[in-house]
Amino acid sequence: MTRFEKISFTKIYSTLLALMLLANTSQAQTTTGTLNDISFLEGHWLGTYNGGPIEASWTAPAGDNVIGYIRMIKDNKPALYELFAFEQTEKGPVARVKHFKPGLIALEEKAVSDTYNFIEAKKNQALFEKDDISVRIIYERRSQNQLVIQRGKMEDNKWVFADLFVFKRIP
Repeated sequence: MTRFEKISFTKIYSTLLALMLLANTSQAQTTTGTLNDISFLEGHWLGTYNGGPIEASWTAPAGDNVIGYIRMIKDNKPALYELFAFEQTEKGPVARVKHFKPGLIALEEKAVSDTYNFIEAKKNQALFEKDDISVRIIYERRSQNQLVIQRGKMEDNKWVFADLFVFKRIP
């Protein structure tokens, strides 16, 4: 074997090895979830936010979707409504959120919703990222009767999360 043949073989082998590692790495990072990954949200929940009660409810997965709402009350009056539709896609669940002021006045344009894409799930926990990559949301059931929604922002090149809403299960 000539020196040229040895170098070519080595380069080809190295290139193939690198491609195989890259394929395995990207395959390992690609996670496709299902609505079952967020089924722990199901139920009726109550917490407090900004001095007033906050109520939330989510349905069980059915028909490739989960529907939910959050209702915020301040001074015994509605302050804000959020409506959620988690829809199953080929890439995993996608959360679409619309916000409304009292009177059901939309804060987003008619054809616009905040969209959050599924990143990963663990037992009783699911991570979503906003389309513009500015925010991440963790939904986590910490116990049978506690549900927490955390909001994350990028700080110093890492995601930092804080509890946004803490709920207790109600009948």
